[in-house]
Amino acid sequence: MSSAEGVIKAVKFGDINLNDPFFDSLKKAYREFSDWFERKHEEKAFIVYDDEDYVQAFLYLKVEHGPVVDIEPPLMTSKCLKVGTLKINARGTKLGERFVKKIVDTAIFNDVRHCYVTVFQQHEVLIKILTRYGFKQYGVKHTKNGTENVYLKDMTRISGDLLTDYPIIDARKSQKWLLAIYPKYHSILFPDSILKTEDASIVDDVSFSNSIHKAYLGHAVEIPKMKIGDCIVIYRCGSPQNNEIAWYRSVATSLCVVEEIRKKSSFTSKEDLVAYCQKYSVFSSDDICDLYDMKKRTELHTIKMMYNIAFPKRPILKDLVEHAGLPDPKRTYYGLVRLTDDQFKKILALGQIYEGLVIN
Repeated sequence: MSSAEGVIKAVKFGDINLNDPFFDSLKKAYREFSDWFERKHEEKAFIVYDDEDYVQAFLYLKVEHGPVVDIEPPLMTSKCLKVGTLKINARGTKLGERFVKKIVDTAIFNDVRHCYVTVFQQHEVLIKILTRYGFKQYGVKHTKNGTENVYLKDMTRISGDLLTDYPIIDARKSQKWLLAIYPKYHSILFPDSILKTEDASIVDDVSFSNSIHKAYLGHAVEIPKMKIGDCIVIYRCGSPQNNEIAWYRSVATSLCVVEEIRKKSSFTSKEDLVAYCQKYSVFSSDDICDLYDMKKRTELHTIKMMYNIAFPKRPILKDLVEHAGLPDPKRTYYGLVRLTDDQFKKILALGQIYEGLVIN
């Protein structure tokens, strides 16, 4: 993997070289940074190295309890996630997006609905990334190092904008769908939803794996009926080589939201299609070109979607049929299936989605 993508690793502070040039600007901006770093010896941070083992990105997160009183105005919450340190060297990559996903995933895992970060005003690129995904300027923090702006992501409120509201989903007016993905693609595209029976080593931390956005290419006849904001339940289906109905192996794993639907004819060339979806697709450029050239009865479409939530519990096909009311798979092709509101709500209940993440 090239350094342009980078692997995000969780590493102990004690195993990170504080003398790496990456930290020079942080030491200059925060006089206490070196002492703080040394005190965190046994704690972990998310870090990205380049091909020569120099640090390119760093993220430290901390769950805090009680009101946050060292900022103005105070944040009156019983529990929140503080982005203690966030710096990204790389420009023009998806690292910023992937780090936002790390922040949000950590908040959800710890049952936190408020995340905040303090940033000096000159860090315009970082601020642009944060505000794109719903961090809003909340207040200021005064220290001996100067005054920083405080940016807050409040996951108890929605604005109606898909990016700003991420990962919250407003499903009240949307259509609902079940989209089947074969096992060899599923766990690479949706790594947070890997099954316990699968080898986690098959998942690399690359841009299309740990990104907020995903690109799906397919010929399903129902795709043109999909609309922006529609909800998609990702369904890890059985292998196409196995004709047996996998009652206990096929599962619903994740929840996504449609950002855009585009048909093949909307692209000027196969290269145009590659440029559009390669960073968010498991397919190589050659695979995408082959799909572009393939002659089928229905036109090729791309679904660009946001990967909002991984189900804490993955309901098996048997439960989807018997308890959520999905049609008999022996009579219905599960490639892309329209769900009723009632079926969708029952799937969310079976998947034990955290309260407040989906508004029905």
